[in-house]
Amino acid sequence: MTRNTKTTFLLTALAIGMLGLGFSSKALYDAFCRVTGFGGTPQIAMNADNLSVVLDRTVTVKFDSNISPDLPWEFRPVERAMDVQLGQTGLAYYTARNVSDRPVTGVATFNVTPVKAAPYFVKTECFCFTDQTLQPGEEITMPVLFFVDPEMDNSARHDDVGEVTLSYTFFVAEDQPTQTAAVSDNVLN
Repeated sequence: MTRNTKTTFLLTALAIGMLGLGFSSKALYDAFCRVTGFGGTPQIAMNADNLSVVLDRTVTVKFDSNISPDLPWEFRPVERAMDVQLGQTGLAYYTARNVSDRPVTGVATFNVTPVKAAPYFVKTECFCFTDQTLQPGEEITMPVLFFVDPEMDNSARHDDVGEVTLSYTFFVAEDQPTQTAAVSDNVLN
């Protein structure tokens, strides 16, 4: 094998590897954020072991909602804030309503601020990353079950955290419902 052939083979393998890494980078980044809490991504509880300890320390959890401009929905928290003790389970609700004349599927992402509190904000039930299809005019209520890990109280770096904001943003999902046959027939006539 000549030197030029080896170089061509190496550069081709490198390009294919970079292309594969590019396609998988979003999934890898999402996994990294979920494991580490990086970028304001809260932890998602796999078991409820942490729920047994409730401390006297209270934090105010504020709820925020945002919508992508191309999603024809109204989306808001039912209540704007609640006080919870560290380790205490909180239950909040968000409502979404399709204001268009067609079925629309949306998907929500979330983050937590301050970012340093994200690893201690644990959601045990949530609607994020799950496609939600709403019919024209349909409104749904979606629960979020969470707690702030009592371990946050053991970190001097978090002594100043008295308020945490959970923010959701809904976007148009990639997969949209197809129009029914009756609707298609009316369009053709």
